[in-house]
Amino acid sequence: MSDRTGTSAGGLGEGGATGPGRAANAARTAVVWEALAGLLDRLGGGAPLDIVDAGGGTGGAAVPLAELGHRVTVVEPSPDSLAALERRAAERGVRVRGVQGEIGDLVSLFPAGGTDLVLVHNVLEYVDDPVAALRDVVGVTRPGGAVSLLVTNAVAGALHRALAGHLTDARALLEDVEGRWGPGDPMPRRFTRRGVLELVGTVGLTDERVRGVRVFADLVPGQAWEGDVHAGRHLVELEKAAAEHPELLGIATQLHVTAHRP
Repeated sequence: MSDRTGTSAGGLGEGGATGPGRAANAARTAVVWEALAGLLDRLGGGAPLDIVDAGGGTGGAAVPLAELGHRVTVVEPSPDSLAALERRAAERGVRVRGVQGEIGDLVSLFPAGGTDLVLVHNVLEYVDDPVAALRDVVGVTRPGGAVSLLVTNAVAGALHRALAGHLTDARALLEDVEGRWGPGDPMPRRFTRRGVLELVGTVGLTDERVRGVRVFADLVPGQAWEGDVHAGRHLVELEKAAAEHPELLGIATQLHVTAHRP
């Protein structure tokens, strides 16, 4: 989610977009930002929160959150990404703390139970041990605080391979425990809805809520909406309407899970 922009809580990440490019971006990210806006309200009621973005890249999530007045720290292994984060924050006139490190470093970087919200977006696919990584996340989350997970959906991955004509890859992906179609698959791991919920339960998080992200945005031909602001807005509304339909979660490119530490 490194390309997100925006300042308002209600349309967090959409940036009041009017251009076709921004409308296209909003169609792919609006569901996550809508969920985060509600989560921020529930956690802080408008008060500034301490937020950690684990693997936050160049600050696509962190900078908009800082613009809302929250205290945000990005933990990111790439020094180039941290430099880009610093530039992005400076351009937007906000301060975001950047720390070089991995998700496994969280427990040494932050006090136990001291963070209101931890973002773990597009990270668990790449770590060696997702359970251990998420335990570290929970360890720095305060009781009553929340974790936001964004993971790649294995079922949708199989659908996309099949639509591209790679039928044997699609079957292999569905049958593989890590959700991979073979040695050449660039994605180290994908998750099913059941798998990510089992992971959340294993580390003791509760009150989980699952949304589908990019249910239609990656299936509708781009020429049908990417150059048309109005069509892009209609797709945003369609994505929001589809996000919590259980029947549609399987075709969502990503799954967004929010959960709380009891």
